[in-house]
Amino acid sequence: MNYCSVFRFLSFIMIFIASVMLIPTAMAFSFGEIDAFQGFLLTITLMVLIAIFVLNLTSGEEIRIGTKESMLVVSLTWIFMALFGALPLYLAESLPTYSRCFFEVMSGFTTAGSTVLTDIESLDRSIIFWRSMTNWLGGMGVVVLFVAVLPIFGVKGNALVGAEAVGPSKSKFTPTIRGTALVLWGIYLGLSLLEVVLLLLGGLDLFNAIAVMFGTIGAAGFAPLNDSIGGYDSAYVEWVCTIFMLLAGINFSLYFHAVSRNFRKVRNNGELRLYLGIVLFSTAAITLQLFLSGIHGLPDSFRRAAFHVVSMMTTTGYVAEDFNVWPMFSQMLLIVVCFIGGCSGSTGGGMKVVRIGVMLRLGYNAMVKRIHPNVISPIQLGYDRFDTQTALSIAGYIGCYFITLFVGSVVIGLTNESFLTCFVSVFLCLGNLGTGIGGLGTMFSFDIFPEWTMWIFSFLMLAGRLEFYTVYSLFTRAFWKR
Repeated sequence: MNYCSVFRFLSFIMIFIASVMLIPTAMAFSFGEIDAFQGFLLTITLMVLIAIFVLNLTSGEEIRIGTKESMLVVSLTWIFMALFGALPLYLAESLPTYSRCFFEVMSGFTTAGSTVLTDIESLDRSIIFWRSMTNWLGGMGVVVLFVAVLPIFGVKGNALVGAEAVGPSKSKFTPTIRGTALVLWGIYLGLSLLEVVLLLLGGLDLFNAIAVMFGTIGAAGFAPLNDSIGGYDSAYVEWVCTIFMLLAGINFSLYFHAVSRNFRKVRNNGELRLYLGIVLFSTAAITLQLFLSGIHGLPDSFRRAAFHVVSMMTTTGYVAEDFNVWPMFSQMLLIVVCFIGGCSGSTGGGMKVVRIGVMLRLGYNAMVKRIHPNVISPIQLGYDRFDTQTALSIAGYIGCYFITLFVGSVVIGLTNESFLTCFVSVFLCLGNLGTGIGGLGTMFSFDIFPEWTMWIFSFLMLAGRLEFYTVYSLFTRAFWKR
């Protein structure tokens, strides 16, 4: 293990995050938010001083990042970002304890969107902006951004991007991994700017437009209002958010192929077809039930159904109304789609559509094999084929997911909260879905849990966001062996 490379890399990332934090610092100064300004300034100073000390201590060392180093770097990057990112909230007294501040920021960076806050609008505007900004930074991944911005790390950055990227397959579509990272973040920025413009045209001010965009494109769901998107009471804003949440849930490599006019690659993508098919079916089914139940008229039923289906499936967690009062069929369908999640290579969380598709195909192949023992059935989703190793990796991921879900629920059961509360809260953290489901209320807050659970939930969010293998590898003997 090359520890010098690990800590040098982390030092540069800390300087980068400190530079990004200058934006809310300037906002705090302009808004006259003294406590928040001092909190940001002290945090930035501390991060830069620590980074400079480590860089001087490891000067002259060449940065070499291999597979093991990449797993350690990525895991520590997210932990350090939360550790330091929580300081401004704690110093500005936005939350009473540091553990809750850490939970809130970890939730932001992992795009979980879970919160311990009960009154978001009472916070300083600079704190609200930083809280939402963590969604956007975590959506595409800070390490991916770092590889794109600093060419020096592009030479051996493949392992880094692979350790942070989501989905069962990690592919590059330009000759270099730095080129791929640049393209990904270019698309990410383009979608972000377009949504901000459209939200401004819908009557939102610049602050709210950017804050809503952070949660939408990052598929994270931190909103600047207590009532989430419903607080804007605007059908236009809901439709803009629906469209961009849907786009954020698509594999970003497909945008590159679309821009490159390789439309056949996009059209033949099996995961995209399944993703859009699930969204269309679920939206149509819920629209019909809401309309027949007399809850909304047909246009409003369609708008609310589309908004919440896309929000839940991409695990964004934005809400426009309390869907826990909807008929049970609609609620159950929303729970199913949030379990499925977005596409691999998107900012969405959850199980990922491709994994569900491959598992269904494996089940179908097993049945066919029983009927025709000699038949050879490929593991195929649309036009995409998967080898046995990828299928085993997917099966291992699903095993980790459910074991973590059940063990986590048992541990949180020590709080003596109800079974539903314990199970759903762990499910929300693992799937990176912030809004309450299963009768807990769409404005569910983790504030009901004691302090020690904040660290458990934070770990679950981190493990879920990095899809288990990167984090769990650190706890194996093989990882630390020479």
